[in-house]
Amino acid sequence: MTRRTCLAPALVLLGLATAAAAGGLPKLPKEARLPQGPDSPGVVVFTHETHVDAKKPDCTGCHPGIFPILKTTKPKPITHADMEKGRACGTCHDGKSASGLDDCAACHKG
Repeated sequence: MTRRTCLAPALVLLGLATAAAAGGLPKLPKEARLPQGPDSPGVVVFTHETHVDAKKPDCTGCHPGIFPILKTTKPKPITHADMEKGRACGTCHDGKSASGLDDCAACHKG
């Protein structure tokens, strides 16, 4: 890794840790509409509200490891094949840690 690629995530984590220690998360978007793949039944609508415990906020569970937040390129659609392999949302949504991938309407709301 280059110095720049190591420094950027470290600064993000430092900022998030500082915000959490100061009493809250940085302002998060209410919802995010994820890119729709060609075989997708509808747009996936993600909310931080349902994924982050406001009493114990921790962004590092997902960022930057599972979902990089400093990418400058347009995000690619997440496929069910990826999730079934434990990638992206499938890291947690395995039917054990969190709900499984079989309830389409839970995510495809758009």
